[in-house]
Amino acid sequence: MSDRFIPSDISFSLEVFPPKTADGLDHLLAAVDAYVAIKPAAITVTFGAVGSDETTAHVRSVIRRIRQHTDVPVIAHVTCAGRSCAEVDAFVDDLVQDGVAHFVALRGDMLGHGAPYHPHPDGYAMTYDFVAALKRRHPAQQVYVAGYPEMHPESPSEAFDLDHLKRKVDAGADGVLTQFFFDPEVFLHWRDKVEKRGVHVPLVPGLMPILDFKRTCAMAQRCNAQIPDFLHTMFDGVAPESIDHKLLAMNVLSHQITRLIEHGVSHFHFYTMNETILTRHLCTWLRTGF
Repeated sequence: MSDRFIPSDISFSLEVFPPKTADGLDHLLAAVDAYVAIKPAAITVTFGAVGSDETTAHVRSVIRRIRQHTDVPVIAHVTCAGRSCAEVDAFVDDLVQDGVAHFVALRGDMLGHGAPYHPHPDGYAMTYDFVAALKRRHPAQQVYVAGYPEMHPESPSEAFDLDHLKRKVDAGADGVLTQFFFDPEVFLHWRDKVEKRGVHVPLVPGLMPILDFKRTCAMAQRCNAQIPDFLHTMFDGVAPESIDHKLLAMNVLSHQITRLIEHGVSHFHFYTMNETILTRHLCTWLRTGF
């Protein structure tokens, strides 16, 4: 693991997903307690694909429970897919009423990998339409959007992908949280291209702790995130529950973070998968610098 100095202004946010069971909620709240100890800047809460059993009421309830547990700001994911504008707006209004001041505005996905996207007939056709409406209705709330250093899987070209991101920012987005990636150079090259497009809001790299290499590979394939060959070699034959796997995962993340810090990155977004041990070790390292 790198022992390079970590600047004192480094911050990070942690992403969790709403559990489906009471036991899962207990586990999540215990995880939140563990996260609070490492002082994240925010905790983001995801929303499932169209047709999943996640309802707005369930997600709202989970967000309420998390906010009762901690003073750490909660950022709510809100998706447009499968919902009318009125339904999406009502969900946002409810969350604002609950005290949520930060949102991630997303198109969302249809249920099932590879299922073609069809906007709701009375819904927001594009994410930038939703962003504009959200900022118009709630100008004081902060809105983040998604960015894709390796392109969205459905984008026909890199130029299209970059232009789409700029339209979301021009619609009022305050910052960008990226899809996870495993090669820091991918993010750095993408950042240069985005800035040349005239996008000048915070670009926050999303990083995924490798909890189980095979499962991570499967997820990366769905998200169009490339895994470098050296990682396949590194994790070959290493059991996911082993100490060796955890140490390798920490080394991979510390290398990514160190490289990004060298190029001016000061905030990171971690996809925790509701896991605590690796996340705590990683963020403790970020806080202490070694």
